[in-house]
Amino acid sequence: MPSVFILDEKAWAGSKLLYKWQKALGNFIAVAGQDNSVKIFDRHGHKWTELSLPGRCVGMDWDKDGDILAVIAAKSSSIFLWDASVNKTSQIDSGMRDPMSFILWSKTGPLLAVGTVKGNLLIYNQQTSRKIPLLGKHIKRITCGCWSTQNLLALGSDDHTLSISNHEGDTIRQIGLHGEPTEIYFSVMKTDERSAQGENTVSVSVDNKRLILLQVNDPENRIELAFQNHYGHIVSYRWYGDGYILIGFSNGFFVVISTHIREIGQELYQAHNHKDSLTSVAISAALSKAASCGDNSIKIHELSELKDISNVVHLDDETKGLDQLSWTDDGQLLAVSTQKGTLHVFLTKLPILGDSFGTRLAYLTSLLEVTVSNQVEGERPVTIGVEVEPTFIAMGPYHVAVGMNNRAWFYALVDQEPGFNKLKDIEYLGTIASMCLNTDYAAALFEGKVQLHMIEGKDQEERKQMKLFPDDDRKGRILCHALTADFLYYSTDSGNVVCVLVEDWDTVSSYSHSVGVRKVFPDLNGTRLVFIDDKNAGFLLSPANATESCIELPDFSPTITGVLWDNWHADRGVFVAYDDDKVYTYALHKTTIYGPQVELVGSTPLLFSQKPLLLYNGELTCQTTSGKTSEVALSTHSFLKNSTRTAADSPAELSKQLAQALKLKRFYEAMDMCKSAGSITDWAELGKACLIHMEVELAIQVYRMSGNVGMVLSLQGIQGIEDIHLRAGHLAMFLGDYNLAQDLYLSSSCPIAALEMRRDLLNWDSALMLAKRLAEDQISFISKEYAVHLEFIGDYVNALAHYEKGMTHNNKFQEHDEACQAGIARMSIRMGDIRRGAAQAIQHPSRILKKECGAILESMKQFSEAAQLYEKGQYYDKAASVYIRCKNWAKVGELLPHVSSPKIHLQYAKAKEADGKYKEAAQAYESAKDWDNVIRVQLDHLKNPEDAVRIVRETQSIDGAKMVARFFLWLNDYGSAIHFLVLSQCNDEAFQLAQQHGQMEVYADIIGPEATQEDYQSIALYFEGEKKHLQAGKFFQKCGQYSRALKHFLKCPNTEDNLAVEMAIETVGQAKDSSLTNQLIDYLMGESDGIPKDAKYLFRLYMALQQYREAARTAIIIAREEQCAGNYRNAHDVLFSMYTELQAQKIKIPAEMATNLMILHSYLLVKIHVKRGDHLKGARMLIRVSNNISKFPAHVVPILTSAVIECHRAGLKNSAFSFAAMLMRPEYRNEIDTKYRKKIEAMVRRPDTSELEEETTPCPFCGFQLPQNELLCISCKNNLPYCIATGRHMLKEDWSVCPHCEFPALYSQFILLLETETVCPMCSETLSAKQVKKISDCSTYLQADELDQ
Repeated sequence: MPSVFILDEKAWAGSKLLYKWQKALGNFIAVAGQDNSVKIFDRHGHKWTELSLPGRCVGMDWDKDGDILAVIAAKSSSIFLWDASVNKTSQIDSGMRDPMSFILWSKTGPLLAVGTVKGNLLIYNQQTSRKIPLLGKHIKRITCGCWSTQNLLALGSDDHTLSISNHEGDTIRQIGLHGEPTEIYFSVMKTDERSAQGENTVSVSVDNKRLILLQVNDPENRIELAFQNHYGHIVSYRWYGDGYILIGFSNGFFVVISTHIREIGQELYQAHNHKDSLTSVAISAALSKAASCGDNSIKIHELSELKDISNVVHLDDETKGLDQLSWTDDGQLLAVSTQKGTLHVFLTKLPILGDSFGTRLAYLTSLLEVTVSNQVEGERPVTIGVEVEPTFIAMGPYHVAVGMNNRAWFYALVDQEPGFNKLKDIEYLGTIASMCLNTDYAAALFEGKVQLHMIEGKDQEERKQMKLFPDDDRKGRILCHALTADFLYYSTDSGNVVCVLVEDWDTVSSYSHSVGVRKVFPDLNGTRLVFIDDKNAGFLLSPANATESCIELPDFSPTITGVLWDNWHADRGVFVAYDDDKVYTYALHKTTIYGPQVELVGSTPLLFSQKPLLLYNGELTCQTTSGKTSEVALSTHSFLKNSTRTAADSPAELSKQLAQALKLKRFYEAMDMCKSAGSITDWAELGKACLIHMEVELAIQVYRMSGNVGMVLSLQGIQGIEDIHLRAGHLAMFLGDYNLAQDLYLSSSCPIAALEMRRDLLNWDSALMLAKRLAEDQISFISKEYAVHLEFIGDYVNALAHYEKGMTHNNKFQEHDEACQAGIARMSIRMGDIRRGAAQAIQHPSRILKKECGAILESMKQFSEAAQLYEKGQYYDKAASVYIRCKNWAKVGELLPHVSSPKIHLQYAKAKEADGKYKEAAQAYESAKDWDNVIRVQLDHLKNPEDAVRIVRETQSIDGAKMVARFFLWLNDYGSAIHFLVLSQCNDEAFQLAQQHGQMEVYADIIGPEATQEDYQSIALYFEGEKKHLQAGKFFQKCGQYSRALKHFLKCPNTEDNLAVEMAIETVGQAKDSSLTNQLIDYLMGESDGIPKDAKYLFRLYMALQQYREAARTAIIIAREEQCAGNYRNAHDVLFSMYTELQAQKIKIPAEMATNLMILHSYLLVKIHVKRGDHLKGARMLIRVSNNISKFPAHVVPILTSAVIECHRAGLKNSAFSFAAMLMRPEYRNEIDTKYRKKIEAMVRRPDTSELEEETTPCPFCGFQLPQNELLCISCKNNLPYCIATGRHMLKEDWSVCPHCEFPALYSQFILLLETETVCPMCSETLSAKQVKKISDCSTYLQADELDQ
């Protein structure tokens, strides 16, 4: 809180001062000390005048307007009056004999009350000079008093009474107080009912201990308030607000109470403001502040929030302490007197005066001090002391002007100390309302005119360089003006906003508004300005650009008092409008798809009594009442503070900041926000804003980052377009604002784009209207598209009209015309003109059209026409179904060959059956694949079971089979009936039928493998009853009842084929039950009936039981029997089958079996080789057989005879001789065939022992050379595998096997053999030379042989 001045007169030293501020204006302060004078100072501390008095001043008071100061002095009965306006002193004789003690002016009139030490009163009317002396008002000194607003006078006296008198001095009330009154005030006490009586309460402090509240009309009903002792005594108290009282206590306590009847006695606030003592309290209603002083400090509280101490001032020099506090009425100055006789005056509220130009500010920092600063540029502040307290300040680029009334002082800002030069002061022709400066000129507004003149120039030049606006009084009064670097703007009460070029003082442009314009605010360059009219509406005007008309500002508050443009180089389109409470941020967008726009971005609250001076990049510099500036960050620019984003920002906060950035066109900041934490929605908003502001390149970047490929491609497509309307049209279309897009397209160089857009949007009516204006050749095509749309929504009348309009009758567009004709055909039918429509459809080449028209006719129940169209379109199924609906069977019959739908065939078949045409019905049913009905007609009507049976067999139809079964039953053909019952899965009926008619064998055959166990059991039981053991056994076996099956098989009589025994063996094999096995073995051995059965059955039993070793032994026995009987092939086959079985089961082959098989095989090879004429091989095999002749007892002689003959033929004379000699034994000799007997005898008589040497080949195991037919290696003692083609031992390098039985053969010999033979000599399977493959590696076969051995 700055000190304005200190008064420290020698004459006052050591005494308390009495002082009073001039009421209302506060321009003067009157001070009296202990000397006989009153000194009057102005508000800057300059002594103005001095009143000399006959004695010490005991009282003084200013009248309500502050014009006259009344003073009374000790030892004098005169009243001294000083007139401030003329600086004159006058003196009035009171006519009282005793000294004066009290003086007080009325609050409302020119009445002065003067009290004396003896209790007398004088009321003096300053206007009429009338004096009313009232003797004996009190009986002792009048010490205090107060006037009410109703001109009642309350007085307190040392006689412990309080009197209330009217303005004539008549006593209305006299009240006893039981103590000395010190301070009296009139006020309004808070009650529940609002009284209309005005100031109805008198408060008085009694003995400085108690506070008494009296109702004027009911003084008996008083309220006495006493306070805590430790507070000390009451020093002073003041009423404020709505019935609150502030009380200061001597011990430094500061207390607030309420006089509301409910709250009386309660302290609302209490603070120990001063440590030792409190000497005075004061309240400023203008500032809403309270002050207290004590010790050596002053504390200032906010009345709205008493806890807030807005200022503390320490006066360290005042060791004796402070005395009285007093505020000027306007609250600007606070005076404090001290105990030692000095007076301090502080500035508590400065007039808010300031101005800015660019980023430079000038503002009042004290009553006579102006500070110039430029924080943005970082310049050092310059403080200018001014001569008078200014009422306006004007700032220019290089000058400051301050002034009051009609006078202005100009200062130039310079670089040298102290930073300014005083240039001059100028007097104008009237009181200056406002002033503006630019580089060279000053413009002052006074009395509805603006004077423009040079700031620096010689006097005579200056007169030339001065002009008054407006030239003509009829042009109206100027209400406000503004000056930019190049232009002077002013506005008039008639609504003209005029722009003057300063250089040549010519009017550049003038805009006429409908009502008077109060204020204008141009931007820095002067290219745009905001003005406020008499209706408190705001507008933005671009005087330079006539195309941009005046834009009204949206949501413009009527309380707005000023506008500031942003001085930041990049934000030239942003400005704020402000009132006392809020700052509203606006942004001007020059180029948007909607044209120039002004948008309200948001509002920021302002602190109490702050005036915005400068806006720079979202930071508002405001001037405060304390003579300082404060920075306010606009809430609409909060995204700038958070340029360093944190993850803590909530998505909602981010979206809000993004919206602000977009409204302010801060796209790069917005993009940074989106990159750091933007959602998909945020990116979309950014992209949309770029499109609205026609920032195509930026939009491409945004959509690319957010992954919207379609939009990127679309925007790249319009990048090169320079026509701004066309480009804006495309962007509006991308944003979905099609009407705007159309308007923009139409105003562009390519209006046809509007038509293309409407066509793409399927807005056909709009497209047609545009086509009439822009492209008549397109009308036909659009009409056709529109007709399609109308047809779809069911507006057939208009669709027909548009199809007709769509016809071009041009061969180039044949397809289009055909589509129109098709539409006409459809619509004609829809409209009821069936003949025309059908004719059109028939002529038209399209099949589909015929189908569509047919469907429409069918839905209209026009069946015959519909069917005709279907038939013409070759939709035979549809045609037939419609013909059926109109019962035209003849037509249906014609179409049937073309019809594929079974449904139609079925309908036709039913119709034909109803007409009794069964053959056609059967055919139709067959075409419809309704087999059951075909079978039914064939059986019931055509009596044709063959076809019925054929169909049942082909289709496996169950119902059909039942029908056929019934038919055969009717014919008593039970076998067939049973057969078809089984086919129809009626097994129970078939069984019963078989049972009734003895056809169980038929049933059993038919049921076959599909039957269930129950079915088999029931059949078995039937045969059991019929004593048919074989069948009973067979079915018991099938249903798994093996013991019963075996029982029945063994009961069967022995027949040739012995089927029952075979079945019994199979049963025991399946049963795997040892008791059943033993039972069967007993039977086969003849234990039960004494007749042993053939050994082959035992062999089969062992095989069925998988008892292969027993089977092998049995097989050898059987083979031996067969061999003895001479059945060599049978014996060979038994051994071979057993050999392969054992091999498969990986069981070692018995040596006897292998040897027997080899000898039998050698015997069988003899025939093959002899037949082929290969006598040597035949002879060699016969030698092997003859060496084992005991194995062939039935044919000893024939075999030996053959051996003699073959050996002789092959040149093996010695062998022939030895066998011939054997034949000559007496037991064989007589059995020799007579043909050969003589020859053999001759051989024996004349022996020829020459023998063909047998070739040797290597052993396949050890390689030792052996005779070809030797099967035992004398070197490695291995039995050698033999060739099934020759009987020789195998060779490693000539190895092959039979692919069927896998017995080895010499490849070369096997191939030779298969030239004449077609079967394998071992297994008798059919074989060709191609199937035999030579095996290069035979080691696996040799290993297997070794294992066997």
